[in-house]
Amino acid sequence: MASGSAMASYILIPMDAEGQKNHLKAYGITYWVLNNHEKVKWLLNYRGGSFLLPDSEEIRKECQIRGVSYELLSDTRAQNILDEISSPSKNQDAVVLEKAPKIAVYSPKGNQPWDDAVTLVLTFAEIPYDVIYDEEVLANELLLYDWLHLHHEDFTGQYGKFYGAYRTAPWYIKGKIEAEELARKLGFDKVSDEKLAVALKIRDYVVGGGFMFAMCSATDSFDIALSAEGVDICEPMFDGDPSSPNYQSKIDFSKTFAFKDFILERNPSTYEFSSIDMTMKRRIQKETDYFTLMDFSAKWDPVPTMLCQNHTALVKGFMGQTTSYDPTLIKPTVLVLGENKVNSEARYIHGIKGQGFFTFYGGHDPEDYQHRVGDPKTELELHPNSPGYRLILNNVLFPAAKKKKQKT
Repeated sequence: MASGSAMASYILIPMDAEGQKNHLKAYGITYWVLNNHEKVKWLLNYRGGSFLLPDSEEIRKECQIRGVSYELLSDTRAQNILDEISSPSKNQDAVVLEKAPKIAVYSPKGNQPWDDAVTLVLTFAEIPYDVIYDEEVLANELLLYDWLHLHHEDFTGQYGKFYGAYRTAPWYIKGKIEAEELARKLGFDKVSDEKLAVALKIRDYVVGGGFMFAMCSATDSFDIALSAEGVDICEPMFDGDPSSPNYQSKIDFSKTFAFKDFILERNPSTYEFSSIDMTMKRRIQKETDYFTLMDFSAKWDPVPTMLCQNHTALVKGFMGQTTSYDPTLIKPTVLVLGENKVNSEARYIHGIKGQGFFTFYGGHDPEDYQHRVGDPKTELELHPNSPGYRLILNNVLFPAAKKKKQKT
């Protein structure tokens, strides 16, 4: 803790590389303060996207317990910082966070928190969340939540395209049986039909004003499922009947969130959904695999600026079933927030759908370069300042800054 007056009026949670020893838990502190009905100012582009909190003994103690660096500020010092940020010459802004968002993670109930980077970092940052799955989504329970994360799901009904390598593995066989049983329980003949119904409910949630964040294969498989509504793109080993003849020509790109003009992967043994993903096209070594965060105007483009807050503009790359996106297949209305220019690929994208927002983030785990089935979990205690994980937590806090609807 930096020295300051015992009569300080504000607490600054610095988020630059030098001032913060645990960036990830700092988001948890901010969420905790919001959850206790206090407002927070997110200082965009100021010292890595710092947070300005009201001072109290309880907040100081919580920072100390969680190992989060903080500084005490007088009224005068805090006002000077806000005045500096408001200057037209500064690419900075102060955004008020009003309310802790209620968070849902769409994930099979049996998954452990470390199966997914988002649940891993939410647990580490001590941010509460509920796990929901198909039954809850189809029962319209998404309406209870402000923010939804999609686990590494396959919304096309092709069981993650693991058929080629793992069709005889006990976990694959068990998962397929369970998915078929759930589909029948919910009144569907095929898993692909049930997953499409779930994807449509999620689409409606976003269009109605929800915030959706997805990683890895949940990003492209979601868009593919929407585009293939009414078209059978599953081969017999997945759903028991042939796919629709010439199904590629029947894909409707107007129904997708982010992607257009992609070619579906027809081979059931190929571990890939479509031409959207760049995993097989990558020509870059692990040691030089980094992507760059884009620079936006904090005052004029606060949303993408919020989502890119970090203590570095250069983030280590990491792979997944869906690692990155072919920029030529991204709709022009979608913003690229992070890109690997050397490999000509988009890694982190954001867009608006109806009244809501979505963010797609390629790769599986920001601190596990090439995560494989059965690999041990990442220990975030070893990566408390991870820039890649910070991007996830930016999205978690994003709904807290949502503007209130105007009364009509």
